[in-house]
Amino acid sequence: MAVPILHHTRMCPPRELPSEAIPVTMVARDLQPDEFLLPHSHDWGQIALSLDGVLRISAHNSSWILPPMRAIWIPPQVEHAVAILEKTRLRPLCIHPARAPFAGNDCRVLEVSNLLRQLSMALEQLDPGQEMARKALLAELILDELSRASTRPIHVPMPTDKRLASLCARLIDTPGSKLTLEEWAQMAGASERTLARLFERELGMSFGQWRQQVRLAHAAPMIARGVALSQVAEELGYASQSAFSAMFRKTFGSSPSAFFSRNASN
Repeated sequence: MAVPILHHTRMCPPRELPSEAIPVTMVARDLQPDEFLLPHSHDWGQIALSLDGVLRISAHNSSWILPPMRAIWIPPQVEHAVAILEKTRLRPLCIHPARAPFAGNDCRVLEVSNLLRQLSMALEQLDPGQEMARKALLAELILDELSRASTRPIHVPMPTDKRLASLCARLIDTPGSKLTLEEWAQMAGASERTLARLFERELGMSFGQWRQQVRLAHAAPMIARGVALSQVAEELGYASQSAFSAMFRKTFGSSPSAFFSRNASN
């Protein structure tokens, strides 16, 4: 699978910065799948949310792949990068630090309810500097809805060792690869034993477990947009649809069809 050539773009600041009076504002960007945002941080917190398309967010030596039914909370001052995997209408919510919906410095993946999506769209439609009372009401409703959002802790941790980081980056770009750890080791210029030890030491899991996390992360947006499970299984390197479904059920406690049907109705 060919790795696409990416082009970095700048993230424009919000039209209005979040304030104590209006604690939630928005940035609106339509981005193409060959664009990415270089590592950067904000003075405010951010809910990285897209109306459609698929994002990959990298922060804290971890990576998350987000379809529209998922968003991620990025606390203030946390450096993060954004890669666009599919054409995306990116609509990050910028949140005043004093009104952060979650404590601590950790990123959190959230389910995006229909109400949160509609509130975000309503906020986007307001003109800068106008309808301040309505903006304040929408901001409070958004913060209330965020406090009720379910969190999804599954993510793909990333290593700091350069040899392992290179291998992991290539696996994220080619999740269906069936190369063994021994074969990856030959390309990475390290022994299989060394890489196995690095996976356990830096990521707290085996090569197979980490690859499964990557495949799950890629599977979610594919299933969400209606790709047949048989095709998902094939593209992600599973021997059969049943093998993929069994792995999914073991992780999420339900079949892929039931899981996404339940989430689509939220």
